[in-house]
Amino acid sequence: MASDVLVAVLLLCTLASTQRPRSALYTAALQPKQGAPWLLNPSFQQSAQDVELLFEILLSGMEIRGQEPLVIPDPELASLRGARALELICDDVLPKSLPDVLRLSARLDGRRRPLSAPDFERTVLTLVYAAQTAAAASDGTERRRAWARSLVRLFEAIRKDLDF
Repeated sequence: MASDVLVAVLLLCTLASTQRPRSALYTAALQPKQGAPWLLNPSFQQSAQDVELLFEILLSGMEIRGQEPLVIPDPELASLRGARALELICDDVLPKSLPDVLRLSARLDGRRRPLSAPDFERTVLTLVYAAQTAAAASDGTERRRAWARSLVRLFEAIRKDLDF
């Protein structure tokens, strides 16, 4: 009788844990904006070619600007279909305010397992955004120091994930 109760409790715990969604790092990826032309949980890198494309786009001088659209200076790269997916992720999914980036960093600090591929990709892109924002801030300002701290925390989270 006691073993039947124990089995029932374990079964209920297992069912409850599988039905409860895990805490999402990038909640905007799970809640598309109305009229957005993409499905839930978008990801840019699906193949080695996509990785190479992202590298080329980053080297071309891509800029992620707060509330403004993503800027890819090379018109040829910007016209590619993959660039459109990257634009949607950078414009609609990545956190853009300092408090949001710091919250993300805190959640990344507490992770005990590796990031999913889309979350790793988004974390790297958030790192790029933080670096660009820190560099654009006036020298010596508290805002620049705060962005620099967030940049270090994101880098540490990526390094920790690579060690898993």
